[in-house]
Amino acid sequence: MLSGLLKLILGFLLAIAVLLGSGVTIALYFVNRTAVPPAKPTYANDNPKPKPDKPKVTQAKATSNPKASSTPKPTPTESPQSLPPGAYQATVTWPQGLSVRDRPSLDAKSVSGVAANQKVIILEESQDKNWQKIRVEGSDQEGWVKAGNTKKVEQ
Repeated sequence: MLSGLLKLILGFLLAIAVLLGSGVTIALYFVNRTAVPPAKPTYANDNPKPKPDKPKVTQAKATSNPKASSTPKPTPTESPQSLPPGAYQATVTWPQGLSVRDRPSLDAKSVSGVAANQKVIILEESQDKNWQKIRVEGSDQEGWVKAGNTKKVEQ
């Protein structure tokens, strides 16, 4: 009789321990799943990394017009005019892009912006080397950006 009562109590305690252990395990699993941040969403208007343009020549064009392949045309990324003395090409390295200002100061009015990885032409630097005067490649848009946010393009 005493052993039967002892078996009942031990069985009951063992069942409670198994239920608590499995409940804690399931709770920890879901807590850990919610602690992992989701992947960054991508949207249709996100700026993809620029890919170099390669001219496509099909066999039909090459046979129908032999002069087409002998006279190369400048690609849109090439500047039609030569760079001013001391100027060089660069790309914007700041991931959020840069504000282009009308003069080299944080208090200056922002006249436009430049996207990340966009090509620009560095025209000059301020005397204190904290600002760079740029021209957006392919346009006449000029202004000042904070130095250190561009990378010189090796040619």
